[in-house]
Amino acid sequence: MGEKDCIFCKIANGEIPSKTLYEDEDFKVILDVGPATRGHALILPKNHYANLYELPDKEAVKVMLLAKKMAALMTEKLGCDGFNLVQNNGKAAGQTVFHFHLHLIPRYKEDGQTLGWKPLEPTQEELEDIKKIITE
Repeated sequence: MGEKDCIFCKIANGEIPSKTLYEDEDFKVILDVGPATRGHALILPKNHYANLYELPDKEAVKVMLLAKKMAALMTEKLGCDGFNLVQNNGKAAGQTVFHFHLHLIPRYKEDGQTLGWKPLEPTQEELEDIKKIITE
């Protein structure tokens, strides 16, 4: 089901113990051992996909449905004030483990975490050029 040296494959398939919040035949949801906030969890597919680009459409749909279910449950149980879903692809985007995973990050007022970027200020012409590149 997984790649032999992938730590997330080993966790998802029970070879390495974890604090499991949910499990079914396709996914395991675990608490992150280096959390950004209280309750930070990861959705791990049991099959190995290096990133979003490799994730089959059917699995992508299941991931989002599971994320919605878990976010609602965690918000209710933890009393958080907001929620981030974070998914990184490639080193430039901050991916450090090359097994697709989705971060479920409960947010609390004044939790000290930031998740943002410095907005660019493109011209309308630049936006139109980018639109053409992507859509043509």
